[in-house]
Amino acid sequence: MSSFSRRNALRAAGISIGLPTFASLPKRSVGASETGASIGDGPKTQKRRLVCIGNMLGFYPGAFWPSNSSEDAGPDANRVSKGLMERATIPFGQSSQSLSQISNQLTLVSGLDHGLKGGHFAIHAFLSGVRQVDAHTMPMANITVDQFAAQSIPGVTRFPTLTIGSESGIHGGCQLSWTRSGTRVPPIPGPQQLFETLFVGTDPKKKQAAAEQIGLQNSILDVVLGNAKDLKRQLNSQDQQKLEEYLTSVRDVEQRLKLRRNWIDVPKPKAPFAAPRNRNMVEDLPLLYDLIVLALQTDSTRIATLEIGGDFNPNDLGIQGGYHALSHHGQRQENIDKLIAIESYQVEQYVRFIQKLDETSDENGSLLDQTAVLFGSGMGNANSHTNSNLPIVVAGGGGRHGRWLDFDERASDRPPLSNLFVSMLQDFGVETDQFANSTGTLRGWA
Repeated sequence: MSSFSRRNALRAAGISIGLPTFASLPKRSVGASETGASIGDGPKTQKRRLVCIGNMLGFYPGAFWPSNSSEDAGPDANRVSKGLMERATIPFGQSSQSLSQISNQLTLVSGLDHGLKGGHFAIHAFLSGVRQVDAHTMPMANITVDQFAAQSIPGVTRFPTLTIGSESGIHGGCQLSWTRSGTRVPPIPGPQQLFETLFVGTDPKKKQAAAEQIGLQNSILDVVLGNAKDLKRQLNSQDQQKLEEYLTSVRDVEQRLKLRRNWIDVPKPKAPFAAPRNRNMVEDLPLLYDLIVLALQTDSTRIATLEIGGDFNPNDLGIQGGYHALSHHGQRQENIDKLIAIESYQVEQYVRFIQKLDETSDENGSLLDQTAVLFGSGMGNANSHTNSNLPIVVAGGGGRHGRWLDFDERASDRPPLSNLFVSMLQDFGVETDQFANSTGTLRGWA
């Protein structure tokens, strides 16, 4: 098959890849496209896990946050810096009250955000710090912290990451997870599909199709490498260096494809119970959490994300009204009370998830000690469409917990939320000091 016809066939398969754009060439000479594969930095020996949970509509601030502020420090408060107060006692709000059951296993972080505006159109930047429309200006687009972490452990588990969320709801469904090239990671929509992903064996025809898909992707890389050789003599020295960096990434993708091929014939774990049926997000939420625990326990993956909100229907909690409409409560107490009930349920299920991780062990001990669990939202206040002071809770992972890091939103040296992600990535074992718009690690975290 000629290079031209092969390219056409591969694009028809929906998995084309191209070279980057070079300043020393006309823009129409080369194209930029997408493989969908992350680029690995090599395997790590330490076994760490990461789960990120995002609420699509945030939490009503008056009920989620503790009442006392940085100006009202109690006897257990320690002023780490001018703009940061660390507290050993957390007076949780009405909707976050159930967090008190696991207060010694978590850290509450207030006052931080990504410095973004856009309301609902910036929620998807929760784990990346970058809006999709701005991704082209960033060196690694709007890659999310889960995908960034996955690059450090290529091929270690069957699934590099699991992304779970609805494809219904406002603004096009789950947009919690994004790749290095700025592409949304399609979610697993419910417990039935997640169960099948984890435990149902692949029939021979699908195995063959998977092998052929990997073969096609290898063919794509052959085309790219061939194009690169032809282009190199046309580039200036700066673009030649850029090309070499790109080819290094291509070679890393080749390695990842080899690792993916290794999993095709490996049997999946035995299912611990019968396959569930999808019901609704309210009833399915506990089961989704249970399946994430099983995915971690069986080492099917070490990284998972879960978005809550797309099809979360308050009527399934016996609450009349739409979730999105109630989040825009207009300061009506009746709507606020309903919203608090919705948010309290979500926090309670998070607490249950943390407790289950703590109770579940593998050969290395408690899963919670090995798993950092981020819980929060890219929306600070849905009623006013603001993306500031994002609700952030981090539990597990063997970190120093039982405290509240309260950053002053007015402080000139207030760090971006991405600094927390740098600290979490380092705890995961990733050797990095930069993520999105970070300025370092998070002050007070270690």
